[in-house]
Amino acid sequence: MNTVFYFVFSEKRNLFPKVFLLRTFLLFSLLLIGFSAFSQKTVVTGKVTDAETGDGVPFANVYFDGTTIGTTTDFDGFYKIETDKATDSLVVSYVSYQTRKKAVKKGATQNIDYQLASSEETLKAIVVTSGKRENPAWEYLRGLLDHKSENDKRRLSAYEYDAYSKVELDVDNISDKFKEKKLVKQIIGVVDSVENLAGEDGKPILPLFISETISKYYYRDSPIKRKEEIEKTRIKGVGVDDGSIVSQLVGSSFQDYNFYESWIQIAGKDFVSPISESWRLFYDYELQERTEIDDIWCYRIDFQPKRKEDLAFTGTMWITDDSTFALKRIDVTVPKAANLNFIEKIKIQQDLKRIEEDKETAWLPVKTRILVDVGQINDQWAGMLLKSYSSAENIVINKPRDLKFYKDAIVVDQEATNSTDEFWQKNRHDSLTASEQTVYAMIDTISNLPMVKSYIEIADLLINGYKDIGKVDVGTLLTLYSNNNIEGSRAMINVRTNVDFSNKFQFSTGIAYGFGDEKWKYRGKIRYIANRNPWTVISVAHQYDLQQVALFNEDFRSSDNYLFMAFSRVGNLDRNRPFYHRQSSIDIQTDIVKGITSKVTYRNQNYDPLFNFEFFDPENLEIRHRDFTVSEVMAEVRIGFKERYINGEMARVVINSNYPVFKFRYIRGLGDFLGGDLEYHKFSTRLEHSFRLGIFGRTDYFISAGFTPSTLPYPLLESHLGNETPFYNQLSFNLMNYFEFVSDKYASINVIHDFNGFLLNRIPLMRRLKWRTFVEGNMLVGNVSQKNIDLIPDTDSDGVPVPKFGSLGATPYAEVSYGVSNIFRFVRVQAVHRLTYLDKDDVSKWGIRVSAQFRL
Repeated sequence: MNTVFYFVFSEKRNLFPKVFLLRTFLLFSLLLIGFSAFSQKTVVTGKVTDAETGDGVPFANVYFDGTTIGTTTDFDGFYKIETDKATDSLVVSYVSYQTRKKAVKKGATQNIDYQLASSEETLKAIVVTSGKRENPAWEYLRGLLDHKSENDKRRLSAYEYDAYSKVELDVDNISDKFKEKKLVKQIIGVVDSVENLAGEDGKPILPLFISETISKYYYRDSPIKRKEEIEKTRIKGVGVDDGSIVSQLVGSSFQDYNFYESWIQIAGKDFVSPISESWRLFYDYELQERTEIDDIWCYRIDFQPKRKEDLAFTGTMWITDDSTFALKRIDVTVPKAANLNFIEKIKIQQDLKRIEEDKETAWLPVKTRILVDVGQINDQWAGMLLKSYSSAENIVINKPRDLKFYKDAIVVDQEATNSTDEFWQKNRHDSLTASEQTVYAMIDTISNLPMVKSYIEIADLLINGYKDIGKVDVGTLLTLYSNNNIEGSRAMINVRTNVDFSNKFQFSTGIAYGFGDEKWKYRGKIRYIANRNPWTVISVAHQYDLQQVALFNEDFRSSDNYLFMAFSRVGNLDRNRPFYHRQSSIDIQTDIVKGITSKVTYRNQNYDPLFNFEFFDPENLEIRHRDFTVSEVMAEVRIGFKERYINGEMARVVINSNYPVFKFRYIRGLGDFLGGDLEYHKFSTRLEHSFRLGIFGRTDYFISAGFTPSTLPYPLLESHLGNETPFYNQLSFNLMNYFEFVSDKYASINVIHDFNGFLLNRIPLMRRLKWRTFVEGNMLVGNVSQKNIDLIPDTDSDGVPVPKFGSLGATPYAEVSYGVSNIFRFVRVQAVHRLTYLDKDDVSKWGIRVSAQFRL
C-alpha cells in the first residue's frame, strides 16, 4: 500500500498543529483500517459428509459464493479454504448430491461442516453433431488407454504394502412404521444415540457390525500369487459367531478393485469399467475443469451410462495432465435404475499414488472406500448399509517373494483377535470418527438384548435349519416331517455339536421313525479336523435309512439342494425303486497343494430292495442275488485353479475364481473284502466353468462323463437324475422321468447363459420390472453294455417278472429351456422342452419349472 503525506502551510500558524494532528489522525486511522482488512482473512475448515451414511464425501467442490476461489475435499471429506475478499457464504457441490450453501463470518477463522443429500440428477446427454469437433474428453481418455499398460499395477512383477481395512454394517432408512415394531422399539429405547449417529442433518442408522483389520498384503506376477497376513483384527457384531471366518473376509483381499480392468466384479455381477476398451459403447463423457490434486494437475471428466439400466457407473475421474495420462482419482456410483435387486446405490471411491522404484512406475490405490446401500423391501422394513474402507502404506514394488511364501492366500495370526485400544490408536492408518467410536459401544448394547438374541436364533434356524441350544444344535426344519407310501408319516430329528463343544471334533446324529413301515432309521458321524494348514478332515460315519435307486447319485448325495431332496421323499416312491440302505464309512480329506484337494473314502454298503429285484452273479451266472453288499474304496481329486480358501472354526469356505474347476473320481469294488459281493472299477469326471461374454451376459457350463468297465447290477450303474417335481434342479434333467435312463458309460453337457437384463433392458415398458432372460440346454449320450443288461433275469426265483431298466440308444437325450428370472426379485420361471424320446406314453414334452434364486 502506497502512502502520500500532504503538508499544508497556513498564514495562521496557530491553526497548523490542530490541522496537522487532525489529518494525521485521519490518515493513520485509514491506514489501520487498511492493514486490518488486509490481515483479517476469512478461513474456513470443515468436513463434508453423506447425509445418509455419515461418511466423508471426497473430491467435493468447495468455493466462496460469487468468487473463483475454491478447493476440493480430500479423500476423507475434509477441506480448508481462505480468502481476503468480501464474501458471506460458502457453497459445496458434487455430482449426484444436492448443492448446499452456508453463511460464513467475514474475517474470522471458523469450522463449518456440511451434510449432502443424494440427488437424482445426472449428467446431461452429450450430442456431437456432424461437422463439429469431437468430444474434448475423448483426447484424455485415449491418452489414458494408450498408457494403460504403463500405469496399471498388474504390469509390476510384485508389490506389497501395509494394509488397514474397516468394515461397518448398519440398518438405515428407518421408517416410522419400522420404528413401531416391538424389537426396534426395544433397541431404540436403550440406544439413545441412534437418531444422531449419522449427524445432525443425517438419517438415523442402527449399527449391526464393525471391524478393523491390520495386515500385510503381497502380490506377485508370473505366476500370479496373492497373500494376506492378518496381524490384528477387531470385530463387533450382532449375531457374529465364527470370528475366524469373518476375520479373513474383512481383510484387504476382498476390497481390491482395479478400474484398469475392463470389467469390475461386484457381488457376482460384472460392471463395465469407464476406462475399458469399449468405453464409447457404454458411456457418455463430459470434460470439466483442470484442477490440482496432491501437487499434480489433473483433468476432471464426468461420465454416465448411455443406458441407465446397464451395469455401468455414473461418476467422475481425474486424469493426470502430463505425459503419464494416469488415473489419479475415481469416484463411481451404480444408480438405483441399474438392473440390480434390492440395491439403492453402490459407490466406490479410490485415490491412487504413483510408486517409483528402479525406473519402474505404476499407480496403486492408496485409499479405497466402498458403500453398498440395500433398499427397503417395503415400507414396513428398513434398509441395510454396508461400508468399507481400506488404505495402503509403505508400498514396495518389484521385489517378488519366493513361490513357497505364497502357499497360503490368507493367514491369520493366532493372536490376531487379542489387542487393546492403545494398539489401535497407535497402528490404525486413520483415526475413527466420533460416530464409529460410538458404534462399538452400541453393538454391545444391542447384542445383549434378549429379544435381539431370539431373533438371531430364529434367523439362524431358517438359514441353517438348526437351533443352537448351547453346545449342540438341533434340527433340521426340512426333515422334521415327511410322508410317503412306504414309511407313512415319518418324523426325524438331527443333533450335532458346535464350536462351543470343540473346535476339533464334531459329533452328529439323527434318528427317524416311519409309522407306516414301523422302522427306525438312524445315522451318526464323528468329524475330526486334524489340521487347518493344510486343511485336513477325518470322518467316520454309519447310517441306516430309506433310499431310492432313481436318486442314488453320487453328486446328488453330496449336494445342498435341500428343498428338492425333501420333496423327493414325499408321495409314492415305488417308481423310484426304493431300498433300505445301510452304510459304514471312513474318509480323509486334505489339500495336496494349493488348489488341489484329495479325498479317500472306504465304504461298506448293504442294499435291501423293496421292489422285485434279482441279478445273476457276474462270476457265476448260476447264482442269484437279491440283497447284496459292496465293499469299496473311493478316491477323489478336485482341482480349483486360483481359488482361495477361508478356514473357519468348523468349516472351510471356497472362494471361486474365474477358472474351471475339475473333479475326478475313481471307485474300486474290493470283492469279498469285509463281506463284499462284487469286484469292479468305476470312473467319473466333471468340469464346471463360468465366463463372461461381455455385454451379452455370463455363461456357465458343466461337462460330466463316466465309465464303468465292470459287469454290475443297475443300482450300481449311473442312474441319470430326472425331475418329476415342479422345482428346478440344476443337477437333473428337468423333463426326464425318475429312473428313465441308466448308463455304464455316458457324457453330458449343461449350458446356461444368463443375459443379465441385456435384452429386456432395451424394451421401454419392461426395463422397469428388472426381469432377466436366460436360456439353457441339456444333452446326454450314453448306453449300457449287453452284459449288464443280461445280468437281470426275466423272472425271479418264484417266476415273477423282474422289472427291467431303460437305457439310451444312438440318439442323445436333449432338452432346452428358456425363461425369466428376477420376478418379484427372486422367482425364476422357465419353460422346458424335451426334444428327443418323445414317443413314450409317460413322458412330458414340455413343462414349467420354478425356483427361488437370490441374486443382486
